[in-house]
Amino acid sequence: MTEELEEMGPVDYLIVEFPGNRMTGEGLPLLVDLVERGIIRLIDLVFVRKDADGSVTALELQEVGDELGLTVFAGASSGLLDQGDLDEAGAALQPGNSAAVVVYENAWAAPLARALRRSGAQMVAGGRIPVQDLLASLESADAGA
Repeated sequence: MTEELEEMGPVDYLIVEFPGNRMTGEGLPLLVDLVERGIIRLIDLVFVRKDADGSVTALELQEVGDELGLTVFAGASSGLLDQGDLDEAGAALQPGNSAAVVVYENAWAAPLARALRRSGAQMVAGGRIPVQDLLASLESADAGA
């Protein structure tokens, strides 16, 4: 298992909230395309719902809706996520909403990550800049110019 992990690229997660539990499936073909092209490797895909009382429950794919074509993701569960992780994801949600929790390997970066590990380098920090923050910063820079 350790050797397998040494071969992996960076692993990220996303929590995508669906207001009012309304999932259209519009982004699913794009997710499938990323997997099929080997850009990412899906490790976990779990859907959760946050009830009005604040409780968070995992949803079965059938509960989310067969009409969305989610059967292609059946079996996309490593068991990595536990109830504590789902509760933490639920903390980001508004009551009455649902979310997809996606854990994925950045397969495109695996060769670089392997080379860096072999050379003794190690990732010491990482992060993400929300698009809204980037746009606000660019607008601020444009206003000051």
